[in-house]
Amino acid sequence: MLHRNAAVFAAVLGLGRAGSKIGDFWSQSDWCAQVKGASDTAPVIYENPVTKTKSTHGTVDGRRACIHHCLTYTATQAAFVGVGSRALGIRLHPGAAVTALAVSGITHYIADRRVPGGVLETLATKTGKGSFYKLAAHGLNGAFHLDSSWHHGWETVAALIAATKATAR
Repeated sequence: MLHRNAAVFAAVLGLGRAGSKIGDFWSQSDWCAQVKGASDTAPVIYENPVTKTKSTHGTVDGRRACIHHCLTYTATQAAFVGVGSRALGIRLHPGAAVTALAVSGITHYIADRRVPGGVLETLATKTGKGSFYKLAAHGLNGAFHLDSSWHHGWETVAALIAATKATAR
């Protein structure tokens, strides 16, 4: 039983990570990527890459862009975990799967809103990583790496949740 649970966890984590990367970078629109951190105090000017028109976006658009991104991200993750689990003969409990996806999607939103003084920046500052968060030199981007590690951690929690009630077919 222990080995089966560990194997299910590893499979779900791997599938979830793959879905996460595709959802975060390929499924996300350019508009969402640029506008999701917009706020009224730090508006974002978005230039449409096709029409070259510019528009200014504040808090409402930032929230809307981040929600849209998190929905497509979570849907992509659900597809990877769902199809992969089926192919591997793993039956995930629907409630556990939904809870796991909710954990991943909600924590993704918390990190990706990235408004000035947002959760990640505040957490980084309080843990002595504020300078690293702001680093954007020498081929590194501290905010990106802290964001990515935040997602990895929560996706691991989500995989544990999904794997707890899974059964083999």
